[in-house]
Amino acid sequence: MAVLDALHAVRKGIISNPGPGDGAAARVEAALHEAFPGRFTDETLVHWGAKDSRVIFDQAVASTGGAAADDCVFVGEDAEERAFAREAGTRTAAHPVFALAALENRPVLRTRIELPNGLGLPELTAAVNETEAVVVETVSERLALAMVTAQGAEALEHAGFMVDLRGPVDETVALPIRDDQSVSAAESLVDAPHEAP
Repeated sequence: MAVLDALHAVRKGIISNPGPGDGAAARVEAALHEAFPGRFTDETLVHWGAKDSRVIFDQAVASTGGAAADDCVFVGEDAEERAFAREAGTRTAAHPVFALAALENRPVLRTRIELPNGLGLPELTAAVNETEAVVVETVSERLALAMVTAQGAEALEHAGFMVDLRGPVDETVALPIRDDQSVSAAESLVDAPHEAP
């Protein structure tokens, strides 16, 4: 909600697959308006359908009434969907926290965050909630894997955390990592060699 409110002056839309069945789109649309009242008011920017090719992203760009694809940002955690959106020419963000960074064309990086003595997970959570950062996995009481912008990394360092920046998020296959995935998979994401963009 905070991200949506911070971007109140920016036109916002929805690209979502409501699933099969009669009335699926109507049910999802009603739930959308109930969950986010007054935040997605431009019906021309609401698109229901599969995100399994660039087609729906091209349609979304066309529905803006003349905005260039590069002026549009798709926010979605699925790397394949973000790839289709980029094929259509849009910018992408893996999490809503990074929507403004995408609008400003600032990169989001994978990082390892070490928690020094005296700072624990509650302090990390508080610091992350105040900046452009998302914890992807808590590996231990002293190590977390995250996504950050340079601004987010600077804020976390200022708060006393040790931040080790890695490669860009969009070069990874799986993000963010969910609870049902292993920590070793998370570490391989962060430790993967980084290729220059």
